[in-house]
Amino acid sequence: MRSTFMGLETSKRGLFTQQSALYTTGHNVANANTEGYSRQRVNMSPTLGYPGSGLNAPMTAGFIGTGVKADSVQRIRDEFIDRQYRQETNKLGYWESKASAITQMEDIMSEPSEYGLDEAFRMFWSALQDVSTNPEDTAARKAAVQRAIHLADSFNYIDTQLKQIQGNLGNEIKVSVEQINSILEQIADLNKEIQAVEPNGYVPNDLYDQRDLLVDQLSEYLPVSIERVPSGGNASKVAEGSYKITLNTNLKDMSGKPLEIVLVDGRNYATIQALDTEGKKVDGDEDNDASNPSLAYFPFDKLVINKIDGGTQEIKQEEFQEFKGKLLSLIDSYGYSTDGTNQSIKGYYPEMLQNLDKLASAFVQAFNEVHEEGYTLGNSSAPSKNGIKFFDDTGLTAGTIKVWDEIIADPNLLAASSVQGEEGNGNWARILANLQSMPIVDGGTVTGTSVTLPDSLGLDGATFQSFYQGLISQLGVDGQKANLLKTNTETIRLTVENNRASMSSVSLDEEMTDMIRFQQAYNANARMITVIDETLDKIINGMGRVGL
Repeated sequence: MRSTFMGLETSKRGLFTQQSALYTTGHNVANANTEGYSRQRVNMSPTLGYPGSGLNAPMTAGFIGTGVKADSVQRIRDEFIDRQYRQETNKLGYWESKASAITQMEDIMSEPSEYGLDEAFRMFWSALQDVSTNPEDTAARKAAVQRAIHLADSFNYIDTQLKQIQGNLGNEIKVSVEQINSILEQIADLNKEIQAVEPNGYVPNDLYDQRDLLVDQLSEYLPVSIERVPSGGNASKVAEGSYKITLNTNLKDMSGKPLEIVLVDGRNYATIQALDTEGKKVDGDEDNDASNPSLAYFPFDKLVINKIDGGTQEIKQEEFQEFKGKLLSLIDSYGYSTDGTNQSIKGYYPEMLQNLDKLASAFVQAFNEVHEEGYTLGNSSAPSKNGIKFFDDTGLTAGTIKVWDEIIADPNLLAASSVQGEEGNGNWARILANLQSMPIVDGGTVTGTSVTLPDSLGLDGATFQSFYQGLISQLGVDGQKANLLKTNTETIRLTVENNRASMSSVSLDEEMTDMIRFQQAYNANARMITVIDETLDKIINGMGRVGL
């Protein structure tokens, strides 16, 4: 025989379960605007029917339901979409940083404009043409010298500003490394809390959300893979366990398998350091390298992982996979060594600085070589002479190029004449001005003269301005590519983010519908208890009173 009071227990279970669902709905509504929050639901299942199975079970027409129970409170999340989102976030972190670095360089180069280096060249050549027409005109000579000073200052300014931005990139690398280490520590702390809760049968959904938000942030900086590790004990079947996070690289172990570099394993975590070629942390505050004056900062050498087991793992820039995240993008722009020294350096800013140094050096050497063969404007106290250099050639870099102080003090020392003593002869100034259109070939002969250029200019037949214009064109192409890929990646990530939001985010309309649904179910269970109470009242107080 079934219990007379069985219906009360059935409806009580319904009350408690619907109440749990209502409370969970309220929790969703309260966190509708919480970053990283995933909506939660109560997984309901029927309790075992009556009677149970066995030889002694009473014979009935069938199983009679005994109510409902809340199996678990589970967050709604799709692991595949999360993985896809993090992959796109990693790509976006790389291209956003790349586009930002190139945009800053474009702002400094300021081309095409009336203030850029190309315009400074044009004005200098034009001033020399004026001198060739009026070699005795002191004003024309002063204007040419001032144009030369402006050209040198333009080189100096671009070099200084690019190195300053390069230093800022180094400082951003330092901040990014600190942020990564902080994220790794926080994830390990959350793993520790989760490992303490799950074996007791609880499902800490809010801790899962906090951890996944941190993993999303980490994936912006570095390419990582996630593996779930069960906590054991009496863990729920929907428990997600702790995270094991590994760094994605191209490194192989002794057997040729991918080398596993663990950043977080349960409550344990690794730390990272970005070191330069001097073994110091990259922070954009280093002193200049005396052996390489064109180098603003010591380049990145390696990423050192202080592993969980106490050892270390060194990773070079080229040992990462194709899409490397924000940190590796910063290093790409800042500059990195390919051989552990300061002599073989790659990176967007170092390569641009090296090309500017090459242009400045070739220009100074070629111009001085030709200028020394011309004759100055003489007078009774200082006869016309040759062998005078126009630019200071002690540094031969974009940051050190300058006009000789003697030329600035006395513009008559500008060699405009091809013959000594001919004051009205401006042929040599014209030859100097014609350098603007002359292909600069190592060891080549200057048109109209017997002057031979040095053997190590390195412009490969380009003119000074066409070489610079080539740098600007490549900068524009690279900037366009970075912005295009940034936009494409943003679009893809937005699509993935919308897919994730459609599944995991809180919809107030949906929650209001659920609230009404659970409220009605709760009311119905309460009404059922009232019905059973009236039935029991009839049995207890109404039976056995025949004839009364």
